[in-house]
Amino acid sequence: MNDSADASIRILLVDDHAVVREGVRALLEQRAGMSIVGESGSAADALERIEALAPDVVVMDMKMPGMPAIEAIPEIRRRLPSCNVLVFTSYAEDSQVRDALAAGATGYLLKDTLRDDLVRAVREVAAGRAWLHPQAQRQMLDWMRRPPSGIDALTARERTVLLLLAEGLSNKLIARRLDLTEGTVKGYVSQVLDKLGVSDRTQAALLAHREGLGAPG
Repeated sequence: MNDSADASIRILLVDDHAVVREGVRALLEQRAGMSIVGESGSAADALERIEALAPDVVVMDMKMPGMPAIEAIPEIRRRLPSCNVLVFTSYAEDSQVRDALAAGATGYLLKDTLRDDLVRAVREVAAGRAWLHPQAQRQMLDWMRRPPSGIDALTARERTVLLLLAEGLSNKLIARRLDLTEGTVKGYVSQVLDKLGVSDRTQAALLAHREGLGAPG
């Protein structure tokens, strides 16, 4: 973030729903010391523009078509180390919160938050301080108290494949969604089944649903 005391916090909004971006823009631009430098409808578009826009904070939805946000977050941090990411999404399953923080997000906020909390979260994240929605905090505490499961051993990419598998997608559709070859997806599916200790896709999907994966966000 800019060191000047009176500098505006530069914000990039990333959400596939234009109405969400418009609402957040209208809210934040009402506050002193905040400037929206750009909007993106996808994680891939945000990555292409991140260095040119040079935001202090990226406010990003967790689940969008195309490139998963969980893969974009570390790439944002790599390309622009001074930028922090605030995940702004609809759900706070412990796996999502864990993955977002592990990927490098500084904050995690739900879309049902109060307006003042969104403003405070942006300011805290811009300063490099962590901010977790209360529900996300509870999910993390619940997860820490539970015995570990096979899902905890999955990489971010494997977890994404499991999520799509749990939605009922075939290898061909998963490959299309993630821009991979079917052979690569088949390999990921095999790794997922092995780590989960299950013998087929149906069992993996059932386990994913039991663990709270697969909900839209």
